Amino acid sequence: MGELSVRELPLFPLPEVVLFPQEILPLHIFESRYRIMLQSVLESDSMFGVIKWDPNTKSMANVGCCAQILQHQTAEDGRSNIVTLGQQRFQVLEITRSTPYCTAMVSWISDDNVVNLQKLDSLKDLVTDALSDVINLTSKLTNTKKKLPDKLPNNPMELSFWIGAHLGGPVAEEQQRLLEEKNTYTRLQREYEMLDHTRKQLAARTALKESFPDIKEN
Repeated sequence: MGELSVRELPLFPLPEVVLFPQEILPLHIFESRYRIMLQSVLESDSMFGVIKWDPNTKSMANVGCCAQILQHQTAEDGRSNIVTLGQQRFQVLEITRSTPYCTAMVSWISDDNVVNLQKLDSLKDLVTDALSDVINLTSKLTNTKKKLPDKLPNNPMELSFWIGAHLGGPVAEEQQRLLEEKNTYTRLQREYEMLDHTRKQLAARTALKESFPDIKEN
């Protein structure tokens, strides 16, 4: 492991929030320890780690995502609004201090090299189709105009992160598993299973709605 792959990083534990690479995360900083952290981060390289905090077990995940501050605005009362962008994922090696805020030695993690690119590409196409079916069926059921963004990532790894970040509902546990996964194919496969399951449920509900138009959706 090279020198550059390990560094000390301030950590910002957030309940039920999982940040993925290339995702935008706006944050409101008001606690005094995180105001101190923000000041120190802005004086260095604008990087800190976002990591999932479990309020029930009072424990922190072992893998998080580095956030880079793109914009910050501090009010007179010292509170700040910042906009961050997810960068590389990291693994916590050891906590180096816990006050006034937490810092840790971390190592960067990335996905394993892909062995079969053709297999990965065809899985990516299946996932994209399933995703687009889910969006279309949801639009039909809710009479809304939902559509996929024009520029969906074409790279399978980036697509898998995008889908992980946009899962609906209270899914932080599942998102954490997807973030920790180091194999792009496995991550996409897991997302395909989830999307396919949702697609089948939505298709059944759409068929029911078309057969019995007077039944109200809950």
